[in-house]
Amino acid sequence: MAVLAAGKPRLATAVHNSNLNRFSSSRKLSSTSYCLLAQPDLNMSGRPSSTIGAWGYDPGLGNLNTFKRYSRRVNGANDMTAGDITSYFNLEPAPESAFRLESPVPVIDLDRTERNLRLWQQRCDEIGLRNRPHVKTHKMTALARYQLALGACGITVQKLGEAEVMAQAGIKDILLTYNVVGEAKVMRLAALARTIEISVVADNPTTLACLERAASEAGSPIRTLVECDTGGGRNGVQSPNEAAALARRIADSPDLKFKGLMTFPKPGERRKMGVFLEEAVRQVGEAGMSCDCITAGGTPDIWKDDGLDCVSEYRAGTYIFNDQSMITAGACSEDDCAVDVLATVVSMPTPERAVVDAGSKSLTSDQLGEPGFGRIRGTKARLYALTEEHGMIDRNSLERTVKIGDTVRIIPNHICPVINLFDRVAVARGNRVLGYAKVDARGKVS
Repeated sequence: MAVLAAGKPRLATAVHNSNLNRFSSSRKLSSTSYCLLAQPDLNMSGRPSSTIGAWGYDPGLGNLNTFKRYSRRVNGANDMTAGDITSYFNLEPAPESAFRLESPVPVIDLDRTERNLRLWQQRCDEIGLRNRPHVKTHKMTALARYQLALGACGITVQKLGEAEVMAQAGIKDILLTYNVVGEAKVMRLAALARTIEISVVADNPTTLACLERAASEAGSPIRTLVECDTGGGRNGVQSPNEAAALARRIADSPDLKFKGLMTFPKPGERRKMGVFLEEAVRQVGEAGMSCDCITAGGTPDIWKDDGLDCVSEYRAGTYIFNDQSMITAGACSEDDCAVDVLATVVSMPTPERAVVDAGSKSLTSDQLGEPGFGRIRGTKARLYALTEEHGMIDRNSLERTVKIGDTVRIIPNHICPVINLFDRVAVARGNRVLGYAKVDARGKVS
């Protein structure tokens, strides 16, 4: 039950390694050992069932053999030399108990975060994908540096502001997956290109002209990928033929270096993506060029192999924390969600309604197709309405009685914009708060 009330903290249910004979691996988190079930029971859908507690896991994989392959990779987690994740943070003082935090505030569970990061890096290592995580989700230099220490080849950013923050933190290999347009941005890109290895994307000749100007100012060619619309319905050339034509123009430019293809597919349509990319690679090759990098992305389908035959690099962002939309997509379980927004019940004006101090300025109004605006951890209760500073919960949907002053943990529908709403977040292991961490690239949307 995730409704928190004043008083003694409730200890999380956990699978302790006294049952070690049931498991293939174990590792220590904080002061308790937790395990990942390697021989999961199958439910009626044929998917592995979640285990209880800190290692609950239900990635929505298609078959047991695939699940076994991924779960075995946890055995290698302790072989990594990244060190303690907390050593990457410069934390500010905070109340040691989660019950004393001032709300609303996102609370990052480091145990879950570290597990998510290690498991995905191991999957990439096993299937031969370069991992280039997208930092737009967490926007924190500490977590970006930890991802690199675990084995990521570099990072992905969506805007120049994020790239500038990460470069200032010493990160040298950055992919910017957004068209650079306008003189001010050209000059900023040029400044970055003088100091780091930045790669960019384009889907039209106008953007290419801006990139050429930036490279000329920087004094060296900029690595450029062609962005392809393989079903995501955002930026991107619309056909393999257009991709090959734009690649030819990049290769012919003295200011640019053709690097490959980039795409962000629609969830559930990676096979369609694969068909597009394979044909684009064929046409690029026939035109006398080669793709050093073919990069795809998206967390909803990360545990599936569909469409990855020609993909060499993967960009996922949400996987570090997960959220309610990822639970719905089958990419994770509730226990893989590493961030809750802590909120306080401030009013109960009717027998049916409880009001918390987290509204659209804390949770966003981004529903991503979900009913409501977030779910109370451990329950089916959702926030059914928001104003800017108020979140409304149906009291009848809660599994226990609450009173004014009680706190609740809310799993957001979409964690990425939520983190961007806060200057700092609380970092914790269980209910023990380690401190506040700055959201370094908060608000860097230009």
